[in-house]
Amino acid sequence: MRKTSSTPPSAPPPEGDGDPPSDSALLRLPADVAGSGGLDRLVDSARGYAAAAASENTLKAYAKDWAHFARWCRMKGTEPLPPSPQMIGLYLADLAAPQAGSGARQPRPLAVSSIERRLSGLAWSYAQRGQRLDRKDRHIAAVLAGIKRKHARPPVQKEAIGPADIRAMIATLPHDLRGLRDRAILLLGYAGGLRRSEIVGLDVHKDDSLDGTGWIEILEAGALLTLNAKTGWREVEIGRGSTPQTCPVQALEQWLRFARIDFGPVFVATTRDGKGVRSARLNDKHIARLIKRTVCAAGLRPELPERDRLALFSGHSLRAGLASSAEVDERYVQKHLGHASAEMTRRYQRRRDRFRVNLTKAAGL
Repeated sequence: MRKTSSTPPSAPPPEGDGDPPSDSALLRLPADVAGSGGLDRLVDSARGYAAAAASENTLKAYAKDWAHFARWCRMKGTEPLPPSPQMIGLYLADLAAPQAGSGARQPRPLAVSSIERRLSGLAWSYAQRGQRLDRKDRHIAAVLAGIKRKHARPPVQKEAIGPADIRAMIATLPHDLRGLRDRAILLLGYAGGLRRSEIVGLDVHKDDSLDGTGWIEILEAGALLTLNAKTGWREVEIGRGSTPQTCPVQALEQWLRFARIDFGPVFVATTRDGKGVRSARLNDKHIARLIKRTVCAAGLRPELPERDRLALFSGHSLRAGLASSAEVDERYVQKHLGHASAEMTRRYQRRRDRFRVNLTKAAGL
């Protein structure tokens, strides 16, 4: 039986265990401040900025994290509010080594990175409810450290798409509008080392839409992309290719010209027959599906079953492909990908010359 308590008049209505906090719970005027038209508009504006503090996908993931934890609490006969470091420590342990109930199927343990993400989601959700979760509390920190020590594994990296691979993939696409669009997506994503969200977030011009996260400028030497990415604003220069068939800038120009797109989102949905365009911006999941579909159509890694091939490639395969194939100084690759450190860039380089610099000989040995 859930305990009930009286709610002060100034407090927001209680949220459901699995529901994300409403806008009124996130930001509202203090109880002792009288509302006015100007202040109410500022509250609405502040709510808009608060909602933009994290991406839509991140907010969805955090909402799922909270719903899962709230359901786990109910099954254990406890409440998710207020935050209890002891219960959260037990929750993390159950994620790492889940215990099946009577007659229930054994749940799969989560990877360490997924457990850390769950904890971040809980901390965010508690903060939105005006409560603080101390992640350094010994009941949480000690359990998480033990999980990392016992279960941590090297990250599973997606397969890099090489130059021959990308040429084979675009060769499988038709020459209707949908094919022109998907060809431009693959070549631009590969040459730019772009994330899925960066590709679908492009607009033709600056301030063309409210949901755009970047825009393009096509120049004689190539295309200049201005992106609002994970690490802040950055510019990506994509030069013209050596052949018309694989030039990302030419593919982009052809798509824009034949689709008659001169305003708003660059990559939009097409009609079912692939001969017309719609106004809706593509979802980033389309990029992942496109890569997997063309990988199979091109016959990459034929020695593997189709299920394993599909699991091997993702949107990050484009970024890893550029980082692994570009024969230039590592600094340029790091800048191009928008990485804050060279170490992060090296994680994307699947086939680099690891012993080009021999410090052993340089040290006189």
